[in-house]
Amino acid sequence: MRSIRRYQAAQKHRGLVGAILSKYWVLSHRFWSTITQCEIHLNTQIEGGLRLTHPTGIIIHPDAKIGPNCMIFHQVTLAGPVVLGGHVDIGAGAKLLGPLTVGDDARIGANAVVTQNVPAGVTVAGIPARPIGPSEE
Repeated sequence: MRSIRRYQAAQKHRGLVGAILSKYWVLSHRFWSTITQCEIHLNTQIEGGLRLTHPTGIIIHPDAKIGPNCMIFHQVTLAGPVVLGGHVDIGAGAKLLGPLTVGDDARIGANAVVTQNVPAGVTVAGIPARPIGPSEE
């Protein structure tokens, strides 16, 4: 996450310093992507507070947008233009196949395959993902 944030900040600087810093953060990003086997594009829109508790095997499409304070576990795939609201929790191995939107405070169960929009505050699980239990408010 650090290399992504620093790369995006360096891109805003013009001139030689911005170019050198951008290249440094690209190399840092490639190193950590190899170590963790993650694919998170450098220009992905990620708001503050993202938690990657076990950052292994996470794949996030460049057109995905991640809201504030989301938590993504290992082996999660966000394929296509997936939009996550705030405080979304995604369980291990879940696949979100966009285009789709996940509302605020939603929860995606482990190994769920989400192909449709998820309303705010709803928990979904299964293949294909369906709402389970009442929403907690």
